[in-house]
Amino acid sequence: MNTPGAPFRGTALGGTSSRAPAGDIAPQHWQGGPLQCGDCCYAALRTQPGEQGCEPGHACMQDVYARRIDRFFNWHPDLGDAQLEHPYFEVRAIAARHASVFRLLAMVDDPDETVRLQIALRLPLAQLIRLANDPHREVRIRVAQRLSPTALASMRNDEDYGVRELVALRMPLALLPLMTSDRDRAVRMRVAQRLEMPALLRMADDTEVEVRRIVAERLPAPLLSRLAADTDWRVRWEVAQRGDAAVLAALQGDEDSEVRQTVAERLGHEVIQLGVAHG
Repeated sequence: MNTPGAPFRGTALGGTSSRAPAGDIAPQHWQGGPLQCGDCCYAALRTQPGEQGCEPGHACMQDVYARRIDRFFNWHPDLGDAQLEHPYFEVRAIAARHASVFRLLAMVDDPDETVRLQIALRLPLAQLIRLANDPHREVRIRVAQRLSPTALASMRNDEDYGVRELVALRMPLALLPLMTSDRDRAVRMRVAQRLEMPALLRMADDTEVEVRRIVAERLPAPLLSRLAADTDWRVRWEVAQRGDAAVLAALQGDEDSEVRQTVAERLGHEVIQLGVAHG
């Protein structure tokens, strides 16, 4: 056993824990150099057995390796509150997973986004809006995943399209028309996948074919004539899949062979069904 105050030298060749996987990185203090167990505020844990204590190279709060820090706090979750101001961001971030939720609000301005990401995952919903304008997109994405749907409208103009996509997927339908003119195609596609009539019909004139194709998939059949003359064959093909007799007649001479084939198949099927009905 290492003597108090001496650097940890490990229990196996190369200075690693006997439990460390083969090829695992050697123990190292988060500031560089060897672990100094005697200088650790939890040095007394070295005398405790198994998961009641600590194990340099496997479960250690002073290690640079996040997995070892995580094992330490899994063994001692009650120590989370005490390490929320630790100078190493990995320690603060992992401690935040175990800390009391009443301590988390004070950390929304932590200088490291890894820490704020953990806060966004655990902060009570009533306080989560505090992170809606976080400078890091990953933090805002987590906020958009958890924030109550009615509060999401405040994030609909976020600078990152990934955040806005999540907003479009979760925002109440009554508010979703506010996003029909989003500047990003991917966001408008998400809007078109959920939007209800009559707002959906207004997206039939969208500048992007993928958006119009989704509109063609979801419009009520009697309104598909609105897209029967679309400039893109993919939209017209979707119309041919569901259009009524008048729409099919208009598409019989379509310039695209795929559209004409779909129309022919639909008309043939209708004739067969009619014959069966009168047989």
